Amino acid sequence: MATYEIRPLQLRLLDILLAIDAMCSLHGLRYYLVDGSLLGAVRHKGFIPWDDDMDIAMPREDYEQLIVHCREWLPAPYEFVSFETDSSYPLHFGKVQDASTTLIERPHLYYLGGVYVDVFPIDGAPEGWLSQRLYDLRYKYLKKALYFLFRDPYRHGRGPSSWIPLLVRRLYTLAGLQGEIKAHMMKYDLRTSRLAAVNHNDGLGSMVDKVAVLGEPTPVEFEGRRVMGMRDNDSYLSQLFGDYMTPPPADKIHQHNFFYMDLEHPYREFDTSLLDVKA
Repeated sequence: MATYEIRPLQLRLLDILLAIDAMCSLHGLRYYLVDGSLLGAVRHKGFIPWDDDMDIAMPREDYEQLIVHCREWLPAPYEFVSFETDSSYPLHFGKVQDASTTLIERPHLYYLGGVYVDVFPIDGAPEGWLSQRLYDLRYKYLKKALYFLFRDPYRHGRGPSSWIPLLVRRLYTLAGLQGEIKAHMMKYDLRTSRLAAVNHNDGLGSMVDKVAVLGEPTPVEFEGRRVMGMRDNDSYLSQLFGDYMTPPPADKIHQHNFFYMDLEHPYREFDTSLLDVKA
């Protein structure tokens, strides 16, 4: 379980979401609540009580527009970060973060930033049982390689457990691997595909009909505000979670339990020498 208060964090995440919603409305971008955030909207009319993150997704062409225009379109203290905007960024999808806060999510995947809303690009997905599974397997391989690129090779000693991280570091650079992941994600153009891969991290569960399920962004209530869900939230959530209206047992609750979080001080003023992590 998380060692920090969840509600103050949720309220900061809500502020970020509302800034994203306003930006998208002003500049004609599309976004959707996804994963647990959409589940929270449908089941709780807001955050899942124990949820300490927020996820949205944007069609690839809108996501790319955000990359290009984020500095002019997002008001302070919010900023968009991705590997396209920051060469030290360790992930293959972006985040809108609050620069007036400080967050280090994991020591092994070190990135100093602020509390954030994950932003996933929505791409097209293949049709057919075999094509979908091969596409998903390739994505999972590349994602795992990215993990090993950052993991300390000697975390479990200098034996066989160190060989895979060391091999990955010989085979890939960060920029090269991120570029390869992006190219694979974009293999199927959303504009001409029948299916959409809403969040590649969710594998086959996120591949839904682009028109019937995803559709155009559709208003949904979240913490008393109107934000954007999908055309058919039920079909998406059922495919992803099964009986999504029944909360999980206590031992199945997932939380990030972030390594370091400060909601009162900007990350650019953080003294990295205070923590035993490498900047």
